[in-house]
Amino acid sequence: MARLENLLGAQALALTDRLLAAELAPTAGTSASERAALVTLLAHPDHTVAWLGGVLDLTSSGITRLVDRLVAAGWVTRTVGIDARSRRVRLTRPGRNRAQALLRARRAAMADALGALSQTDRRELERLLELVVGNLTGRRLPALRVCRLCDRSACTSDGRDCPLEHAVTAENSDG
Repeated sequence: MARLENLLGAQALALTDRLLAAELAPTAGTSASERAALVTLLAHPDHTVAWLGGVLDLTSSGITRLVDRLVAAGWVTRTVGIDARSRRVRLTRPGRNRAQALLRARRAAMADALGALSQTDRRELERLLELVVGNLTGRRLPALRVCRLCDRSACTSDGRDCPLEHAVTAENSDG
């Protein structure tokens, strides 16, 4: 099985390179954390700054600086949370547009990578990836980290559940 693991690693690296190149095209000058924050907030609107920091695995000062940059760019608004110490963040229309452009570029890069597969091969690969992704974690925060750049609408199309849905069912909990 060492060949399978090696091929998977090579594919993961090549796809990462494609994704990074695709992400940079519509969002030039935007950091990886900024891109992940925009897509995460598109899928999970109106959460606290602390929650977003947890999903992105940033320190308190790191997430504060990130949100400051997003606010300054006009991509998010920051409002008072449930108490005076917490703040909630929400995408603005330009922020939603930027996140959607990022997802379109990501989708195109992945479609190009899968272009040689037949419909049968695509269905089989999707079935196998559901198993692999579904077993990446059983905990909520790591699952949200895995999905920080996911297109939730694509993942849950046709009434299907996200493979990590079991780990994120406590979605309404806001840390």
